[in-house]
Amino acid sequence: MSAVRALHDAVICEPLRTPVGGFGGVFRDVPVTTLAATVLRGLVERTGITSGDIDDVVFGQGYANGEAAAIGRIAALDAGLDVEVPGLQLDRRCGSGVQALIYAAMQVQTGMSDLVIAGGAESMSRTEFYSTDMRWGTRRPSVEFHDRLAKPRVNSGGERFPVEGGMIETAENLRREYSIGRAEQDAYAAESHTRAVRARDTGLFDDETVPVTVTRRGKDPVTVTADEHPRRDVTVEQLAELRPIRARVDPDATVTAGNACGQNDAAAAAIVTTPENAARLGLRPYVRLVSWGVAGVEPHRMGIGPVPAVAKALARTDLSLDDIGLIEVNEAFAAQVLACAREWKLTDEDIRDRFNVNGSGISLGHPVGATGGRILAGLVREMERRSVRYGVETMCIGGGQGIAAVFENVRL
Repeated sequence: MSAVRALHDAVICEPLRTPVGGFGGVFRDVPVTTLAATVLRGLVERTGITSGDIDDVVFGQGYANGEAAAIGRIAALDAGLDVEVPGLQLDRRCGSGVQALIYAAMQVQTGMSDLVIAGGAESMSRTEFYSTDMRWGTRRPSVEFHDRLAKPRVNSGGERFPVEGGMIETAENLRREYSIGRAEQDAYAAESHTRAVRARDTGLFDDETVPVTVTRRGKDPVTVTADEHPRRDVTVEQLAELRPIRARVDPDATVTAGNACGQNDAAAAAIVTTPENAARLGLRPYVRLVSWGVAGVEPHRMGIGPVPAVAKALARTDLSLDDIGLIEVNEAFAAQVLACAREWKLTDEDIRDRFNVNGSGISLGHPVGATGGRILAGLVREMERRSVRYGVETMCIGGGQGIAAVFENVRL
């Protein structure tokens, strides 16, 4: 008698997200666990699933700390799910949300789980300063504190591959390698904001968004329903006036706060299950996971990571990039996105019609652990609106990695 199980299809149902808050903005005082529990509760309410239907909750988080241990578990508890529902936390930096989805899919594909909630959450506004010098006391006249947001950006290459200038240096390296000028980066950034504002104004994000109620001492509660980061008034001329961040150490520097992604707060979650279980529960899947890939690159060129990751994901299928109707990249930096586009030999028409069509990290923001789920929520709905059969979600990852997932529209 064989114990080998046949692999199942893994389909994604009802991916949702909170609005994306700006750095120090509307969610400044909202714990990351509240964001996570809010989107999870919204997912349960919209779909009607119960605790008994959920085998696991897998959440990504890039800036974890003692305030939210194993955030998938805390999100489940705080959302009101039964104590029998387990949960975990993972970190593949910017790729954490996609990795959560992939792990959830593998649990379902192997038959070890029937339904997993996959997502991620981040509060970059509340990420702390910390010290490693105080546990056993200190005789020093002062104690050094480290910014948990900044430290991983310079140490993610480990001892052998230091990147002293952090992620901004990696973007400048690609700018130099691919001859990407400042004007081209600013034009791309301005267009990202234009696309995001247009999508927000026309209600394209409404169906994918779970409102968050914010309560502050002495003030009436405020319900946040829309993304805070996109700016209506961004122009190329305004962006051109910004000073490059590394101008003091690199006279040719081009990366500014305007053509780089934001630091943001948000949460996202989706149901991953089999087609049969979805039908039993009355769920209607959007897409199935066709393939995925993860790749390593030099830490000082981390932004090019999507290129080998997409190549790996597509190599396991009979598809090429020409078959992909929508491509979503996390938009860490305009220079990084344009470098990937160069490698993929995308035309101006490709970038206009099938590439980050409703904005991405520069305009919508990059709440690291939640970004994969944020992108997924928009991608699958845009695939339905356009009757696109295949879509790809991919992102660069600090430390020199890339991750990619290929999805097929099951609603055609």
